[in-house]
Amino acid sequence: MTTPPAPPTPPVPPLPREAAGQHEPSEPREPAGPYGFIGLGQMGAPMAAHLAGCGLVVYDTRPEAMAPLVDRGARAAASPAEVAVACRIISIMVRDDAQVDEVMAGILPAAAPGTVVAIHSTIHAGTAARLAERALPYRIDVVDAPVSGGFMGAQAGTLAVMVGGTEDAFARCREPFGAWADLVLHMGPVGAGTRAKLARNLLHFTAFAAVAEAQRLAEAAGVPLRRLARVVRHSDAVTGGPGSIMLRSTTAPLDPGDPLYEIMENVLALGEKDLSLALDLAAGHGVDTPLARLALDRLAEGLGLPPRTSPSKLPKEAR
Repeated sequence: MTTPPAPPTPPVPPLPREAAGQHEPSEPREPAGPYGFIGLGQMGAPMAAHLAGCGLVVYDTRPEAMAPLVDRGARAAASPAEVAVACRIISIMVRDDAQVDEVMAGILPAAAPGTVVAIHSTIHAGTAARLAERALPYRIDVVDAPVSGGFMGAQAGTLAVMVGGTEDAFARCREPFGAWADLVLHMGPVGAGTRAKLARNLLHFTAFAAVAEAQRLAEAAGVPLRRLARVVRHSDAVTGGPGSIMLRSTTAPLDPGDPLYEIMENVLALGEKDLSLALDLAAGHGVDTPLARLALDRLAEGLGLPPRTSPSKLPKEAR
């Protein structure tokens, strides 16, 4: 039996950066006007460092977190309210909803009308919209702008930012955000940034669980795990990993005339074959692989193809 050819690369031309809502990456620089940054933890500190200088006003409950930025020209504030008095754009990178609420309670009465407050923390889907409503009487714009890329991206200034808010608020934020991010996208109205981040992290952490399942199978089969890890990181860097399949603008079923239809059929054929082989290997070693079974059951629909009798439910000889 011959190996089926690899599916061709789909003809999906990239959008121009402006049409895609992107902002060209920029060199680290001082903000054009006073810029506030509240929350200088593992993510906030390196993000704020890209803006360090006399235009930056910082606040953290720990004075030692502010000291390195003060040494580089930033001004330390005594409270979120003091940041709000001084700045017209304020970034918040604290731990959770409760801390965001606490910081916003200090900012709103003190900030001037027209101030933009950007929440970078990962919060509940409805929190940003609720805070935006609370800010309306003060004529303050709230945007939710969670980030992706981890500490390494914050350190390097290569984060991705998913912004939810008005067009005007996004336009005011995009340049300063470009100091610590090289992908700044407007995802829609307030709350859309958080919804995008939660979907992105669903993929991220579900993949972690799949990694653990694959490692259990590999270990049982005598595969050296660290060498396998090198292969995974190498091949994902080449192919783009799970994101490489995110080619469609909708999850609706594909029309058979769609240029992607044949490509997805090839992906499905390879996926069903390889997942079935992995499940056979797992069964032979007594390793439970529930995520692999679920993937096999749902792969067709996930690719936009008609559901079919799952190979995981067929006798082995019928696969």
